[in-house]
Amino acid sequence: MTTKAASLLEQTIALEERFQLATYKKMPVVAERGEGAWLYASGGERYLDLYGGHAVAATGHCHPRVVSALSEQAGRLLFYSNLVYSEVRARAAEKLVRLAPAPLGKAFFCNSGTEANENAMRMARILTGRERVITFSGGFHGRTADSISATFLGKYRELGKPVVPGHIEAEFGDIESVKKLADETVAAIMLEPIQSMAGVRQGPPEFYRELREVASERGQLLIYDEVQTGVGRTGDWFFAGSEAGDGVVPDIVTLAKALGSGVPVGACLVTEGVASHIKENDLGTTFGGGMLAMAAVQATLEAIEEDGMLANVREVESHLRERLAQVPQVARVRGKGFLLGIEFKEKAAPIHQALLEQRIITGTSSDPNVLRLLPPLCLKREEIDLFMKALKAVTS
Repeated sequence: MTTKAASLLEQTIALEERFQLATYKKMPVVAERGEGAWLYASGGERYLDLYGGHAVAATGHCHPRVVSALSEQAGRLLFYSNLVYSEVRARAAEKLVRLAPAPLGKAFFCNSGTEANENAMRMARILTGRERVITFSGGFHGRTADSISATFLGKYRELGKPVVPGHIEAEFGDIESVKKLADETVAAIMLEPIQSMAGVRQGPPEFYRELREVASERGQLLIYDEVQTGVGRTGDWFFAGSEAGDGVVPDIVTLAKALGSGVPVGACLVTEGVASHIKENDLGTTFGGGMLAMAAVQATLEAIEEDGMLANVREVESHLRERLAQVPQVARVRGKGFLLGIEFKEKAAPIHQALLEQRIITGTSSDPNVLRLLPPLCLKREEIDLFMKALKAVTS
């Protein structure tokens, strides 16, 4: 790093520390630009990004189709609310719904994953006239009041106190724990089908089938929080309807993160049965469905489709699993597609730090032995080989 770059790094860190509230523990990197799976720092250093800024950079950094769509839309109209119709919003909704498994047939656009989850729970309460929601140990659903109260993951729930009443905890993967709680007061069962922050935990296919049966039998809605698993990350467009979940389709799917390639946007996909109970003014959002976000959504979905990224995820995942099987320190690999947790026989934090020093960005989790990978869906085999070379070097 040059003296000039080092000075810029120090200045930027000092300014953020002075004028911003603390959020995450930050890497000593001043991000300047990105391309594909690579992030470039202010000093010219190049980092292989296997984390995607919290699973957001689905199409890679600055995909040309997304950049072009945003630029074109910005020159026409930056924003108007849902008080008017919009062609770009209509096209984005059509594209998203047509990719979703039946009977998911309508979309509600908002700004983030936590907002999508809050609105999903609201719709369940409107439809059923009940108040309580079952969520799961290890689940994370966001940081706003209702969502963090639905979160049963260590410190995060503590941060949300006082919690919103009506949230009850079942054991992830244990259908009997659900049956004991799913009485006539319960409006919905909501879960991350793959629990990312908990260390990439996934249930067997029959668990999702049994959840569908319990919810249907007892008049409750089934909600999949696909803020991380959705939009191609698992090698399918959604976990809903996929083989990994025994083909189960819930009543509501929530989305965010990858949906806009970095432009803030969230969504709820709902069945016609749910949509028929939602009236004007039951839901609302100022910025949700804004023109820039909708241009990003449509361009993101088109880029994933036209570049064959779903097939790429499946192929590269297989290659990565083969390579990881050759690393003695790896106990097992969890998850699916490009939502993977590498479980080591030792603590993952030192490996995460050592990889960062090799200019490879990964993520940790609440499981101290699990390193998370949430890379762009365009990640290539040769980039995996670079990662594996660095991993073997830091674990040998």
